[in-house]
Amino acid sequence: MMEDHLAALAEAARRTRGSAPKITAWGRQLAAVFEAGGRLLACGNGGSAAEAQHLTGELVGRFRDERRPLSAIALHADTSATTAIVNDYGDHEVFARQVHAHGRPGDVLVCLSTSGTSQNVVAAAKAAHELGVTTWALTGPAPNPLAALCDDAVTVEAPTVATVQEMHLALVHGLCAALDDALGVTA
Repeated sequence: MMEDHLAALAEAARRTRGSAPKITAWGRQLAAVFEAGGRLLACGNGGSAAEAQHLTGELVGRFRDERRPLSAIALHADTSATTAIVNDYGDHEVFARQVHAHGRPGDVLVCLSTSGTSQNVVAAAKAAHELGVTTWALTGPAPNPLAALCDDAVTVEAPTVATVQEMHLALVHGLCAALDDALGVTA
């Protein structure tokens, strides 16, 4: 069982390797966003929410080497706002409403969804477009509505949700490394 899982992960990594130039370009673009005073917003559900929070934690804290804290918000992490929005507007609006509150033209929204069909994540991407916020998606297999809607996307071809999520973590770390490199962060 474990050997099958590792084999699936290795195959997904092989297929996703071609996305390295895109992730490097995202890192450069994100460095420019931060240098201009912008921020990164991130959203997802379940394991994808954990990945979104992992990303923002690396940015507000640090990835490998010391650097200034960067403005990054995981939209699910404010439990009071999240539960109030769900109560008053429904779960489909939970991220879109926060994008309207926190997003500014030139910011970046990273949308994570293993299926690419999560209604509330798709709604967040639509809200971001209304505001002039750049949208990037990390999803499972294409085609899917989220990847099609976002300004750019990396889709992971993998047989299970777990493998997609593990590849998303590798992509998040790749984005952090590319960002730090673009910012000139060294030990």
